[in-house]
Amino acid sequence: MNSRILAKPILALASILVAPLILAQSDDFPRTEFGQPDLQGTYTFRTLTPMNRPRELENFEVLTAEQAKEWEAFENRRQNRDLIIDSVGGAGYPPGVISYNNFWYERGVQTVADRRTSLIYDPPNGRQPARNAAGRERGAAYGQMVFESAGPEGRTTVDRCLVGFNAGPPMTPSAYNNNLQLIQTEDHIVIVNEMVHTARIIRLDSEHHTKQLKWEGDSVAHWEDDTLVVHTQNYYHDYNYSGSSDQAQITERFTRIDADTLNYDFTVEDSLTWDQTWSGKFPLRRAADPLYEYACHEGNHGLVGILAGWRRYESMGFNGDGSPKSDTGTVDTEEN
Repeated sequence: MNSRILAKPILALASILVAPLILAQSDDFPRTEFGQPDLQGTYTFRTLTPMNRPRELENFEVLTAEQAKEWEAFENRRQNRDLIIDSVGGAGYPPGVISYNNFWYERGVQTVADRRTSLIYDPPNGRQPARNAAGRERGAAYGQMVFESAGPEGRTTVDRCLVGFNAGPPMTPSAYNNNLQLIQTEDHIVIVNEMVHTARIIRLDSEHHTKQLKWEGDSVAHWEDDTLVVHTQNYYHDYNYSGSSDQAQITERFTRIDADTLNYDFTVEDSLTWDQTWSGKFPLRRAADPLYEYACHEGNHGLVGILAGWRRYESMGFNGDGSPKSDTGTVDTEEN
């Protein structure tokens, strides 16, 4: 990729100064009966632009139209699951659910309109800052936890599809289910994400409270001119989006750009994970289709398969994880 993709960018960008495309904001948009900008609708935030700037593009904040087209072609092929041999993998093997073919993915096939090379714009290098020591320790513990469980009664939140992967806050484009519906009343905003049918009920002009801590945190909102500002804090878990702690504070901004587009801008602040704040932005584009049911069965029907596999190993003289039984013939568990 380096030789094919970057040769043209280096030559092209050597003689021009590339600046982000500035989208003109229009005042010609509908308002609700309460006088607020009407942001309601169903939107998609799928995009091929990655959250973090790829290392091979680290010197390029923005691509030209020709460079973007070339990079899109390369990425769409690299990430195409139908062209990957699961047992082989290989250099640049893309993440995702290996057993899914490409039909099930909804990453988006184009970069964002201004052709930025990352959704993160602060820090200027377009990459999430490195975690501090506390953040790394928490991240390692979480990484171990999501692939383990306390038994059939204690499957992880990932297995049980209880927390909405890309639903945030902040919302982040991922492999699929990059859709949301936004609903407004006089004193509430509701954001319903298709992923894990996550619904955030956000109070307008309210104070934060800790009466009931939530996995997605406590969200309140207010209007700054015609921009909806949502602030979230007070998380139930001590691990959250991208390893952030229960002390994280997320600020999201929704601003109408035109009749079919909202600008979504977010900032993450968490001194227990990063020594600096970081921010990203991307468009929410109106979708023609409604949200569909997110039917995740891993924690229901899938549990039958998990237990069946364990019992099968036991009948063969192994522990449930496939390892040999101890000399006593007892299956090793945390209870033994």
